[in-house]
Amino acid sequence: QVQLVESGGGLVQAGGSLRLSCAPSGRTFSSFAMGWFRQAPGKEREFVAAISWSGGRTDYADSVKGRFSVSRGDAKNTVYLQMNSLTPEDTAVYLCAATVSKIPTKPSDVGYWGQGTQVTVSS
Repeated sequence: QVQLVESGGGLVQAGGSLRLSCAPSGRTFSSFAMGWFRQAPGKEREFVAAISWSGGRTDYADSVKGRFSVSRGDAKNTVYLQMNSLTPEDTAVYLCAATVSKIPTKPSDVGYWGQGTQVTVSS
């Protein structure tokens, strides 16, 4: 069974930082574009950040530009999301995503989803 497993979520105060990780099991995703989406209660799932399979191209939602950074591990199979200057508006479940072709910027682009990790930012 193919899975994407997120870790690193938690509770942090406003202005703080967290680093999320996403590692696959069941297959390798080194040739997949990967990304992060988030979903807050009562809201639609939204794009956060994504990275090409090589790591050479990244894309970010306007709301996180300059605060969040997406990267891949040396083996290209793991993806990270470094989140700085967090605000309560960043509170959501963060989901890892993978897709065969283009960088995923819409939920409909995504072929594989993780289960998600909760990020809660207190004011």
